Amino acid sequence: MRPSPSAPAGAANRASSRAEGGSEGRAVSPPRAAGACNGRRPRRIRGVAGRGSGSAGTRRNARCPPSLLFYKMLGFLQRPVVVTADINLNIVALTAVGLLSRLWRLAYPRAVVFDEVYYGQYISFYMKRIFFLDGSGPPFGHMLLALGGYLGGFDGNFLWNRIGAEYSSNVPVWSLRLLPALAGALSVPMAYQILWELRFSHCAAMGAALLMLIENALITQSRLMLLESVLIFFNLLAVLSYLKFSNSQKHSRVPPADPERARRRVASACIRAVLGELFPALLSALPRPFSPSWWFWLALTGVACSCAVGIKYMGVFTYLLVLGVAGVHAWHLIGDQTLSNVCVLCHLLARAVALLVIPVIMYLLFFYVHLVLLCRSGPHDQIMSSAFQASLEGGLARITQGQPLEVAYGSQVTLRNVFGKPVPCWLHSHQNTYPMIYENGRGSSHQQQVTCYPFKDVNNWWIVKDPGRHQLVVNDPPRPVRHGDVVQLVHGMTTRFLNTHDVAAPLSPHSQEVSCYIDYNISMPAQNLWRLEIVNRESSTDVWKTILSEVRFVHVNTSAILKLSGAHLPDWGFRQLEVVGEKLSPGYHESMVWNVEEHRYGKSQEQKEREVELHSPTQMDLSRNLSFMARFSELQWRMLTVRSDDSEHKYSSTPLDWVTLDTNIAYWLHPTTSAQIHLLGNIVIWASASLATVVYTLLLFWYLLRRRRNICDLPEDSWLRWVLAGALCAGGWAVNYLPFFMMEKTLFLYHYLPALTFQILLLPVVLQHVSDHLCRSQLQRSLFSALVVAWYSCACHVFNTLCPLTYGDKSLSPSELRALRWKDSWDILIRKH
Repeated sequence: MRPSPSAPAGAANRASSRAEGGSEGRAVSPPRAAGACNGRRPRRIRGVAGRGSGSAGTRRNARCPPSLLFYKMLGFLQRPVVVTADINLNIVALTAVGLLSRLWRLAYPRAVVFDEVYYGQYISFYMKRIFFLDGSGPPFGHMLLALGGYLGGFDGNFLWNRIGAEYSSNVPVWSLRLLPALAGALSVPMAYQILWELRFSHCAAMGAALLMLIENALITQSRLMLLESVLIFFNLLAVLSYLKFSNSQKHSRVPPADPERARRRVASACIRAVLGELFPALLSALPRPFSPSWWFWLALTGVACSCAVGIKYMGVFTYLLVLGVAGVHAWHLIGDQTLSNVCVLCHLLARAVALLVIPVIMYLLFFYVHLVLLCRSGPHDQIMSSAFQASLEGGLARITQGQPLEVAYGSQVTLRNVFGKPVPCWLHSHQNTYPMIYENGRGSSHQQQVTCYPFKDVNNWWIVKDPGRHQLVVNDPPRPVRHGDVVQLVHGMTTRFLNTHDVAAPLSPHSQEVSCYIDYNISMPAQNLWRLEIVNRESSTDVWKTILSEVRFVHVNTSAILKLSGAHLPDWGFRQLEVVGEKLSPGYHESMVWNVEEHRYGKSQEQKEREVELHSPTQMDLSRNLSFMARFSELQWRMLTVRSDDSEHKYSSTPLDWVTLDTNIAYWLHPTTSAQIHLLGNIVIWASASLATVVYTLLLFWYLLRRRRNICDLPEDSWLRWVLAGALCAGGWAVNYLPFFMMEKTLFLYHYLPALTFQILLLPVVLQHVSDHLCRSQLQRSLFSALVVAWYSCACHVFNTLCPLTYGDKSLSPSELRALRWKDSWDILIRKH
């Protein structure tokens, strides 16, 4: 129908709207919309998303009266909302069997198994809100384990002192092991989905999931209070989320005639048609790639990556892998000439926010929750700075509560070395002197010893004295000490001055000896003036502050800097730490930096009264808080630099031992029977996965060489799928395995499990590729399929044979245990009766 030239503009618009109803959506008149809910079948909305101009839609709706828009919305809301759900029974079945394999008799054994002895301690600290420091990784994984304890009602009262100790009745073993078991169970259907999103066949996807299901080492690790299964879960979730995000902006892999695909497109078109009726401007401004599902999977990728890093630092390997794949895709996106510059910029910004900003925010959030929960002083405080310790309840905070903030002349202070290595210690002196002659024949000054003492003691107190005055008390009002001031440090209990001179230190002959000066009436005058330098000052007139200021003491006569050498003195020095004057110090080092930890204003001029005063606590009230970023920065630095125990372990191994499964770990042994749990992999799966990695690498190089000669053995879509699968699966194995060759730490077999997971995903990829592209005839494919079935049967047989060592629920005889020792390097425990 064409409107006449003399028709009003509104009639022309209505006619135009009816003419375009097939593409923009049919208009609903108010009476029809109002009566649509009177027991009638809901009317379907026809429309195809993406057609028409956004500006045109805006102009049409701008001319519609508000009442018409109201009736349109009312008509849409009065229709029944029907929700249909697609349920993949394969995923349901895989989830069910995964849960069964991981949750079956989860509370057995009711005893501490291997590294549960360490993680259990951290859970108890969380339950009691006591601060701790673990250098193995960020706190998110520990918090997840503690969540299980919290849900189970654990009060934290258990002594985690030895492997094999029986759990008391107050320990909810099932709840504590639940989250790792759930993570391990959900990794099974996730493997299926990853292969499916990579556009491989249903058989290949099922094969990957079933291999994850029957891998003995993965089952063992996920059934205990350990973090590897949780790390693997978030690694796989990050890869799966990115694949779903990447595929959400591409055409579906099913053929156009597929009824399922057609139904989904109709549903999507209906939704976009309704949005087009209600919010046409918004719909026209929202390109298809920026749909809600697109944003969801992109954001979930960043969240999963941050969770993986937050569990263990090993998670950063998978994070870098995802970033690398996303970077390649973004590079191709930039070269897409069909996209405008603004659209490309929006794509890049969206990826930057989701893959860079969100992980950083999540990482900070983990530490924020960690520090909020752990607000009480504990056994790990000593490694932290005085300011950090003072921010915790109890401990140093109890001791330093109410201390004066500004250090003044006459102040009584204890000086803690900021470096804190090899142990935290305080500047100390006592009545004993340096020996006249050292063991190596060198002479000393025979002055009073000055050391660094790792325990709180009354001999750690010093008095800050003004060189121009004799008094050792604080004036009223106090005169604060500022940056650049020259001071003298008087030992509180002996009243001798901190001194250094051109005499070699006892253990560091290139540095000067530091002592408290004793006047022997010889030609060695006192040199006891020190210039104060505030390292973290904001201006040249900064005041020396308790706990907050980090200071250096520079000797006025020799320019030597008071420094902790870290060497332990011999028996004559009571094995305390050596303090020296470092003359050759062009750079800054924390061993030269000190801070005031305990502080009071001195009031007694007489020595006897002063000694009583040094033993008395302060009473002034002054609170002091440390910002979250300052606490986070310090805690993160300590976690990265804390020295872990690198001693050799009975079950430690090398990365080369992992690939060939030449090692195992005995996790637990029943106290009376031969029942035992071992971390021992399915040797068929491990060997096959390694072989698949080699085959993939060789085939990839072969195809690259052939393509260099313009010989394309694979169709383009198959080639891209083959490369992407290799980048994620083979690349995931490489980035999670090869870095261990460069690590100087004690390594165990469980460190290989994240890399093994990616190898297992690669194995069905190679098998399908061989069947589809290397088997030339149907007979060859049939024979190859039969070999695959026989191979998987062998893997199932190995799984069943090793089950007693996986679950530890069956006591085997010595002969049966010897029969399971398939390699001489395997340590199977056999009791000697």
